[in-house]
Amino acid sequence: MKRMYTDARDTDVVILCGGLGTRMRGISRDVPKPMLQIRGIPFLSLVVDYMFSYGFERFVLCVGHKWKVIESYYENNKRERLKVSLACEDKPLDTGGAIKETARLVNGKQFLVLNGDSFCRFNPCELLKFHQEKRAIVSMVLIENPSVKDYGQVEIDKSSRIRSFNEKDVKTKSYLINAGVYVFDKGVFDLMPEKRKFSLERDFFPKMVSGGFYGYVNSGIFVDIGTPQKYKKTEELFSDSGLFKKVFRR
Repeated sequence: MKRMYTDARDTDVVILCGGLGTRMRGISRDVPKPMLQIRGIPFLSLVVDYMFSYGFERFVLCVGHKWKVIESYYENNKRERLKVSLACEDKPLDTGGAIKETARLVNGKQFLVLNGDSFCRFNPCELLKFHQEKRAIVSMVLIENPSVKDYGQVEIDKSSRIRSFNEKDVKTKSYLINAGVYVFDKGVFDLMPEKRKFSLERDFFPKMVSGGFYGYVNSGIFVDIGTPQKYKKTEELFSDSGLFKKVFRR
């Protein structure tokens, strides 16, 4: 019997945009970090546009700090078929709490989660296919990176099942890092803590290691704008117009 895969149009994309951005306050005084511009375009818009180019149309933005800036941007930049909803935090919920708050907005059997301050070039349709073939509860995009100190480190077995997940500053022999891109089955909401504030990386993922938790290894470009130095590096990387158009399909 031929397996049926979930279509991009039936899959929500949840993007975490609510962080305080304390390390970027010298640069992002008036806007939330994901709205910092790269080549005159908000970084968040680049992430949304990239996913939209693959056929994803429904986006849920987890917002908090200076969220009105994001709301105003999408009210003034409407696009046919692009549907944007906001899940607004009245107080910081951390990454896990923010995701759980989207339960009432997410439709379909699976949904993707991305960070609004990082970009990974990957094929989201292939990731969904991987997730469904593995019958996973959670799938995580992994990037090979010998400089692992700033990122969560992951070890997988031959079947791509995640065998260990260590947050930043925990030394391991693995050079696979968490790219901040995930697929969740909608049933994952029932597995999350009842408390409103919790971290995916510290509180939830380590407990999923013994369950249906899989790693999808990807070799595409990965950048983040989490610090002034990384933001500057990202600006420099995409100063090449040809590379910028190739990566973001513009």
